[in-house]
Amino acid sequence: MLPGLEPAELPADAIEVGRILDAWGIKGWFKVLSHSASSEALFSSKRWYLQPAERGAKTFSGTVRLSVKEAKDHSDVVVACAHEIPDRTAAEALKGARIFVSRSNFPSTAKDEYYWVDLIGLDVVNREGVALGQVTDLMSTGPQTVLVLEYAEGEKTLERMIPFVSAFVDGVDLAARRITVDWQPDY
Repeated sequence: MLPGLEPAELPADAIEVGRILDAWGIKGWFKVLSHSASSEALFSSKRWYLQPAERGAKTFSGTVRLSVKEAKDHSDVVVACAHEIPDRTAAEALKGARIFVSRSNFPSTAKDEYYWVDLIGLDVVNREGVALGQVTDLMSTGPQTVLVLEYAEGEKTLERMIPFVSAFVDGVDLAARRITVDWQPDY
């Protein structure tokens, strides 16, 4: 266990939002690669939960909590510092650590805006009520986002992609866990 890091329990609503790339400077700052194009989830929470990298050297085990002092955009990454990380050596020991934030700490979204993590697992049906599959992933193609669905056809599991744009998406009902689309099964 790294000095200054206390074991913690991962919140039930924790979402992985990034990972620590490396130390930044000599005063304990570190670089973070956000899993999202927008780093708002990192900026909105002052409490991050870390788990060791899935591969490579592990300098700690289990889950630990960081009390973030400051996080900001810097070039194409986020840089941050925490009360528990006093110097470069401590920051280097976090390299590869996975960062989790409680979903309840995410900023609110505007009307018709959704976090990708909230769309994963939703059932997709068309206007006629035909089930088209379940969202397993989202893919950014530049100008638009695409829903990646899985559906069963006989013994096979197949994939279907639907652009997540207003021309095809009639509505998202998070409470009912359903997305209604203008799309046919044979497209």
